[in-house]
Formats: sequence, C-alpha cells, structure tokens
Amino acid sequence: MVLFVLSAGLTLIFGLMHIVNMAHGSFYLLGGYIAFTVVRATGSFALGLVAACAAIMVLGMLIQRLCLQGLHKQELPQALLTLGLLFVFADLAFWIWGGNPVLVPMPAVFEGSIPVLGVRYPLYRLVLIGVGLVTALLLYLFLERTRFGAVIRAGMDDEEMVRGMGINIPLVFTVVFGIGAALAAFGGVLGGPLLGLFPGADFEIALLAFVVVTVGGLGSIKGAFLASLLVGLVENFGIAWFPQLSLFTIIVPMVIVLALRPTGLMGRV
Repeated sequence: MVLFVLSAGLTLIFGLMHIVNMAHGSFYLLGGYIAFTVVRATGSFALGLVAACAAIMVLGMLIQRLCLQGLHKQELPQALLTLGLLFVFADLAFWIWGGNPVLVPMPAVFEGSIPVLGVRYPLYRLVLIGVGLVTALLLYLFLERTRFGAVIRAGMDDEEMVRGMGINIPLVFTVVFGIGAALAAFGGVLGGPLLGLFPGADFEIALLAFVVVTVGGLGSIKGAFLASLLVGLVENFGIAWFPQLSLFTIIVPMVIVLALRPTGLMGRV
C-alpha cells in the first residue's frame, strides 16, 4: 500500500503527463524527513503529515513551473534535469539530517498489535492497508468522475483542443505535478515508521515506483494498484528467499509483463 501511494504520484506525473521525473524518490525522502522533524518537535503525527505533503506539493509545483515547463514533451532533457535534482536533494538531505537512519515516530494510538486469523498483526500495518485502499478509491474517482480529472485526461490526449476551450493547461499541469509530489511525500510519511529514512532510500524508492508504473500501464491508477501488490509481494518474498538476487526479483515481473503485454497490465493499447 505504501508502494501504491508513492507510485500513484508517479502515475500522475509520468503516466498521465509524460514527464520523466527521476526526482520522484526525493519527494518521498524529503517528505519523510520533514514529517520526522515536525513530529519530533510537536509530537503530532497528523501535523507532520500535513506539513510534509504541503511543503513537497509547493516544491513540486515550483520545479514544474520553473524548471520543467520549458521542457514540455522533451523526455531526455527532463530525465537529465530531474536526475540532477535527485542528487542535489540527496546531498541536501544528508547535510541537514545526517547519514544515520531514522524512523518517523509512530502515532501512539496505532502502536501494538491485534489478532488476525490467530496471528498477532501490527495495528499500524492494518491502518496502512486501509489508507492505501481509500487512497486508491479517491484517486480513481478524482480522475474518472470529476471535471478536473476529465480536463487532465483530455489535456493528455488532445492538448491543443483543450487550450482552444479556454482551459489553462500549463496551470493544470503544475497542479497535477504538485499533487503527484504530495502523494510521494504522503508515502514517505506513511512508510517512515516502518521502512525508515536513510541516504539512498530515494534511489531505491524511485526504482520501485518506475517498475510499478511500467508494469501497471502508463496513466492507469488501477494498473498501479495491481502492480504495487505484485511488485511488493515479489520483492518481499525475493528478499526473504533469495537475498542475493533481490534486485533481480524486482525486475522479473516487469520483464515478464512487458514481454506478454507491452502496454502493461492495464495500459491502453
């Protein structure tokens, strides 16, 4: 579910807007670090969550407006620019928060475990499953059942026609990029108490997110959801059974799916 929340943001940015954002993992890492700082200072997990998502959303909108807007539909310059930003943000995070792994403090109300089918299961993990399901439903309704979602999809298919209707497409793209960045930060805050935050996490998360989006199909929230389950389970079983081949087990689902269905699980032909 954490992987889905993160990948949903990349689905909006890469799958729908066709912006190759290599710095997506940086949004995850910075969001987690901001939440860690706010929670440590205030003791409020909710405040840390809001602060992280708001700050990274603003950062994402600034990056899109100032750096990426002039590179519209230029994939290679986008990839190089955002890759550079990834290294800049990685060094910035290392400078501010240091190189030691940290855990975002977990909300006290979600500590402990409860019995599930005869097994004690951590309550916080059950909460994450619920949050992931709700996020998937809300994103689906947002894209498929709202006017703004229709504008986003129409702008991807026929940008000139949408501009001709008087809609400010550059502003729409900026807002969508900000939402995608906020979702990455949301994933960083949710995953912070479990996975931890450390230098290099941004690279690992970015790799997983791109695999999920590719396997699920570009622009498909449903595909991202299914691919997150597939890639997440394969990665965890791979680490448990074949720790020396953990990276290999991540790539295998992508290779198999693309060989059988090049557009991904739910991608449009």
